[in-house]
Amino acid sequence: MKKVRIVHYLNQFFGQIGGEEKADIGPQALEGFVGPGMALSNQFGDAAEIVGTVICGDSYFNEQIDKASAEVFDLITKFNPDIVVAGPAFNAGRYGVACGAVAKTITENLNIPVVSGMYKENPGVELYGRYAYIIETSDSAAGMRTAIPAIGKFIIKLAKHEKLGLPNEEGYFPRGFRKNIFADERGSKRAIDMLLKKIRGEEFQTEYPMPVFDRVDPSPAIKDISKAKIALVTSGGIVPKGNPDRIEASSASKFGKYDISNVEDLTVATYETAHGGYDPFFANDDADRVLPVDVMREFEKEGRIGELHKYFYTTVGNGTSVARSRLYGSEIAKDLLAEGVEAVILTST
Repeated sequence: MKKVRIVHYLNQFFGQIGGEEKADIGPQALEGFVGPGMALSNQFGDAAEIVGTVICGDSYFNEQIDKASAEVFDLITKFNPDIVVAGPAFNAGRYGVACGAVAKTITENLNIPVVSGMYKENPGVELYGRYAYIIETSDSAAGMRTAIPAIGKFIIKLAKHEKLGLPNEEGYFPRGFRKNIFADERGSKRAIDMLLKKIRGEEFQTEYPMPVFDRVDPSPAIKDISKAKIALVTSGGIVPKGNPDRIEASSASKFGKYDISNVEDLTVATYETAHGGYDPFFANDDADRVLPVDVMREFEKEGRIGELHKYFYTTVGNGTSVARSRLYGSEIAKDLLAEGVEAVILTST
């Protein structure tokens, strides 16, 4: 049997180029396997071989996803692959997003399988889960010894064109596709059986799992708001005129941080919205309608708040995934805490 051709995508660390100081390197291609590719290659036997490895820095990729995706795609296609492996990325967010973006461009343009490995909370799972078979891994590279055999076993099944089982049987995250199957019992009986098990407190497995949303406990009330530093954060897309950071109108890949230390009012000449999910006329006419800098300055002068934080933070909520939103929120929160901000006014559209 002809060996299946595998191309392996890695970041700068697993590609053995360097750590964070090399995260800005552009895409490059090498013959054969590199780093974890050696262990992965040992899993294949005569079924497959890694013919090439493409490496790209995490910062380079995430700061220009479209450009990096195209460049990585061009390098991968030169090896004429049958399957692409990306990662595993474990819980490394930027790496996971890069692996997912690679999977997306490969799936959409070559229509060949892409296999990766990630921890369940990696944003790459939610953002790009439909484009790859993402094998569930531990949250760190310490789980490499178990991740590689699982990925290798799955790739062998693909290489041999064996029938794949359900996601929970094969160990990959559900991809959002539904497939008709023939069941031994009709739906009404299966539903009643599940209900009876639930009533009796017995374990059962639903056929239609519902999404789970995070719940966050509120912070304690501010004791004296007249002395508090308050920040403004918005998902309404308010940006300086011209949108200097090119925040997308939908499915934003970034957030912006802008200095308003000398700004009293967001005028039509200086600010606008990048948001594509609502009529921008009123926001462009007066961006304070979405981001109330003018009112906060009044409160500041009147002593109703301690001070307005010198930066505001902004992104676009339109079509932006929960995973990306969670990532942006985490990064913004770290910055706010470091600046001694005590409360945030979060505005939408």
